[in-house]
Amino acid sequence: MTTVHDFPEKSGSASNATAKVLSDRAEGEAYVASVCFKHGPPRLLGVELEFTVHYADEPARPLDPDDLAAALGPHTPRTLRPDSPALPLPAGSPLSLEPGCQVEISAQPQTTLRQLDAVVSADLAHLETLLATRSLYLGETGIDRHRPPVRKLGTPRYAAMERRFAPMGDGGATMMCSTAGLQVCVDTGEAGDLAARWAAVHALGPPLLATFANSRIHAGRDTGHASARWLAVMDTERARTRSAEPSSDPAGEWARRSLDTPLMVLPGRDDGWDAPASLTFADWIEGRGPGAGLGKPTEDDLAYHLTTFFTPVRPQGYLEIRYLDAQPTGRWLHPVALLTALLARPSTVDKVLELCEPVVGGWERAARFGLADKAIAAVASEVVDLGCAELCTTGLPPETINGISEGVQSLLHGSRSHQS
Repeated sequence: MTTVHDFPEKSGSASNATAKVLSDRAEGEAYVASVCFKHGPPRLLGVELEFTVHYADEPARPLDPDDLAAALGPHTPRTLRPDSPALPLPAGSPLSLEPGCQVEISAQPQTTLRQLDAVVSADLAHLETLLATRSLYLGETGIDRHRPPVRKLGTPRYAAMERRFAPMGDGGATMMCSTAGLQVCVDTGEAGDLAARWAAVHALGPPLLATFANSRIHAGRDTGHASARWLAVMDTERARTRSAEPSSDPAGEWARRSLDTPLMVLPGRDDGWDAPASLTFADWIEGRGPGAGLGKPTEDDLAYHLTTFFTPVRPQGYLEIRYLDAQPTGRWLHPVALLTALLARPSTVDKVLELCEPVVGGWERAARFGLADKAIAAVASEVVDLGCAELCTTGLPPETINGISEGVQSLLHGSRSHQS
C-alpha cells in the first residue's frame, strides 16, 4: 500500500508521452480493476488526517494563506507556494491542503498500528508546534464550526470543481472548503476475502459514522445534523459520492462504474479544466458526443479520473475508508484502532456483516440523526463491543487499548457530546 493523494495540479494534461492509449472500454475496465484492487495478505495500515485551521484569538477570522505558509515554512504544499520544497514532516508524512486551506497529514503506511501511532503522533505534534508560531491551531471537528466555505487555493482543478458543483447546491463548496475527514487505509486482502471485506467496510459505515460524528455546528449555526460534513459530501454529485452496493465482483462493478461516471475535470486545457457535464469516460474512449474531438484517452487520464470519486470507500489498490469525521488530535487513533480490529480476521468480518445488516445503506440516517437513531445506536453498540474485544489483535500496549475502549464507549453512553 502507498498513501495516494489526488494528482498534483499541473499546467499540462494528465497524460504523458509514454502513457498507454486506451483503445476500447474493455481495456479501460481492465486497467481500473488491476490498479484499484490489489490482492495479498493484509499487511499495511495508513491514515490521512484533515483539519480546519483557526486563529487562536479569533477562530471565526478568515484564514490568511500567507500566515499558513509562514507557519509551515519548507513543509508548505506547492498548491499554495509553487516554489516550496514541500518537505515531508519529520517522521515522513507528506502535508497537503484542501481547497479551503484545511491541512492534511498523510502518514506513510506502516506494518503495525503501534508504528503508525508513533509516526502520526510525532508529525501531529510537529505540525501543531509550527502552527503555534503564527497563533494558529487545528480544529477538532469534521466541519468548520466558525466560518462559511471560501476557496483559498486558486488551482485549475479546484476552480473547475467549484464551477461544476455550484449549480447543484451548497454541498460541493462546503465539502471542498469547510470539511475535514479522517481516512483509514487498509489493504484489500486476499482475492477470496475481497467481497466480504468490501461489504464489511461499507456495512460499518453508518454505525461508525454515527459513533464518531461531531460536525453538527457549521459556520456558527446549529445544523441539527450529527454529521453535517457527510451530508455535504452526499449533496455534492451523486454519481461520484454514492456508496457502492455489495457485490460478488467488487473490482468489476467499480470498473464499470468508473467508466460510466461523467468526468469532473479535463486537466491541461488552456481555457479552464471544465469538463462537459455529460461526458463519461466511456464516451471519451469511444469518441461519442463531446468526446469526439478530444482524441483517445490514456491510462494516465483514467488514473486522474479515479481521483475524482468521493465515495465512502475508495479503492486505490487498497481500501481508503472516507466516511469518518475528523477527530481531535488526541483521539485520532480511536476509530483507526477500532476499524483495524474489526477487519483483522475473516471470522470478525463475518460477524461485522451479521451485526450491521439491519442498517446497511443507512448513510443519510446516520449523518442526520447519529446515535439518536435507535436502530443505528443499537448496531453501533454491538459493533463497538466487538471492536473493543478485538483490540488485543492490534499490538497496541494494554494502557492504550484501555484508553481507546473507554473513549469509544463514552461516545456511546454520552459522557461527552458527540454532536458538539
